[in-house]
Amino acid sequence: MPLFDLIWAMLWFFLFIIWIWLLITIFVDIFRSEDLNGWAKAFWVIFVIILPLLGVLVYLIARGHSMQDRAMKQAAAQAKAQQEYIQQVASSGSSADELAKLSDLKAKGVLTDEEFAAEKAKLLS
Repeated sequence: MPLFDLIWAMLWFFLFIIWIWLLITIFVDIFRSEDLNGWAKAFWVIFVIILPLLGVLVYLIARGHSMQDRAMKQAAAQAKAQQEYIQQVASSGSSADELAKLSDLKAKGVLTDEEFAAEKAKLLS
């Protein structure tokens, strides 16, 4: 295989990979979009599947300007959910902290002796 044919084949291979990546990105954006109803999403999916090159170009022209906004909004929502989860897990504290809170509640009269014993047993088990 001559060198030129190898370079030509590599070019087409990478263009094919870029095309697949572009299709996946557009399908993700179609389904991520909150301003499209189900019928509009179905139209875009069918349009991109039946006429791929034209469908991708029209989608990028018509809706490409807000693709980054939707991606950033989803990334921010994921980061917020992750931060809330980390704070929730980190704030649960150790068993010693929980026992101290329980003893404070018992001292204030919020918990009875039976409730305190039950919660203590639950923490220690």
